[in-house]
Amino acid sequence: MKKKNRLYMMAGLLCLASLTGCEDRLNIGKHGDVGSQETYYQTDDQVESAASALYVAFRSQHYNWFFVKNLLSDDMYTGGGSRGDNSDMERLNEYTFGSDHGMISSLYSGLYTIVYSANLIIDKVTPDTEVKRRAIAEAKFFRAFAYIDLITLFGNVPMVDHLLTPDEYHLGNTPKETLWAFVESDLNAAIGDVNGASDLPSKSDVNDNTGNIRVTKEAAMSYLGKAYLFQGKYAEAAAILDKVIESGKYALYPNLEGLQHVEANNCCESILEGQMRNDAEQMWNQFTQLYCMLGWRSSMMDFSEQASAFSQGCYGFGNPTKELYQAFVDEEGKDGYRLNKSIITYDQLKALGIIVRDGQNMPGNAGYFSWKYRALKSDCMFDNPGLQFYQYINVKFMRYAEVLLMAAEAHVMAGSGQDKADDYVNQIRTRAQLPGKNNVTLDDIKVEKRLELCMESVRFQDLVRWGDTDVLANQGKSVPSLMMQNGVPTVNADGFTNSQAGFKEKNLLLPIPEKEIMLNTNMEQNPGW
Repeated sequence: MKKKNRLYMMAGLLCLASLTGCEDRLNIGKHGDVGSQETYYQTDDQVESAASALYVAFRSQHYNWFFVKNLLSDDMYTGGGSRGDNSDMERLNEYTFGSDHGMISSLYSGLYTIVYSANLIIDKVTPDTEVKRRAIAEAKFFRAFAYIDLITLFGNVPMVDHLLTPDEYHLGNTPKETLWAFVESDLNAAIGDVNGASDLPSKSDVNDNTGNIRVTKEAAMSYLGKAYLFQGKYAEAAAILDKVIESGKYALYPNLEGLQHVEANNCCESILEGQMRNDAEQMWNQFTQLYCMLGWRSSMMDFSEQASAFSQGCYGFGNPTKELYQAFVDEEGKDGYRLNKSIITYDQLKALGIIVRDGQNMPGNAGYFSWKYRALKSDCMFDNPGLQFYQYINVKFMRYAEVLLMAAEAHVMAGSGQDKADDYVNQIRTRAQLPGKNNVTLDDIKVEKRLELCMESVRFQDLVRWGDTDVLANQGKSVPSLMMQNGVPTVNADGFTNSQAGFKEKNLLLPIPEKEIMLNTNMEQNPGW
């Protein structure tokens, strides 16, 4: 009972933490003094409040984290209602952005916000209770989580391993080798003994859907495996990821098409999620534009009564690319089970009772629509047909399928454990209703990972580390549009063209935001920027 009470307390604190930014508007009078940084982090309740603020900082970065990484990949077009509907996203998707790009700057500063929130706990909390030790372990996990993306996206960024004093504000670049060692150190500290005691708890069993509301030991092990994989430490990655798999605490969720919806919140496949709540009274404190942006462009559509399960009031961004659809067809055929749980055609949309109205022109749409991120009324804490900001779908950062595929890759690249690699890939193929494979290769895993995790914020960084960015060379040079005339859809393959678009060598790393370079003369910009 004490453990459950802690979970409820944490959920309440998460809500309270999200309210703090509105204090000036609410005009609430202050009573008493919560103290300073030097005196505040003393009791378990105070430390839990600090931990909840860290979780909110983590969850709050998801929108930029999701769109920056996916739009840089060849999984999705920007889309929207017209060309220029979101020019920031178009520049990302087409590789025409500069060092002043707003979403890139926000992602960079947001990741460092996580680092700062983690450092508050690590530096200020004395580990003299179980609650405090857990909070410190969580903080080290989140600091490492932020640095994995800072390193792989931005390169030699400053290492901030403590709360900075004013004379330390202008840190210079830190070599990637030092940063990776820092990530490993934090994750190993968070994990504790891989085979025994840890300040992070584990789920009680595979069906425990409350034990992973907060970071688990196995989540930290999964991210350590990811850190090893990105460094080419394949044997180490295979060993730690095998431990996660062998724990028996995780499994593939049986309903593939429900994975990105409320029904799968904290399910058996969840490794790391940002928590949402089905609480209409708190909806303004936790709403996200994500699913409103990803839902079909309902202002251009007519929905029949047959389509009553689907939400309207969405914007039609993030449409699947023709190349992604074709990759599914090449592996599974047009009737592939996993394909049809991820992407649908216009004919399939029409069969659901939804049509695009005559005269409409959908930019960044090649005639394919995301089924994975379809907007459902059952996901809404409040169904507003004009503006769908109120879904309570947990925001997803990692699921067990990624662990299986990372482990398979690590075994293949390490030259050991081929049977395990085959088994891990075939678990995923079995759920996808595909025949198994023997002696899987890295190329097999690349295909499987693209299809299984499409539009889930992993592909761009994989393409860079695999040296496969040639597939991005022409991205944005020709952007299609779907036009509807007399009830007949036509795809204009050259709806927008720009010969200057496409991936270039400098795009192996994102630019350090221009404002950071201007304010900190000790920082060196990434090559080509």
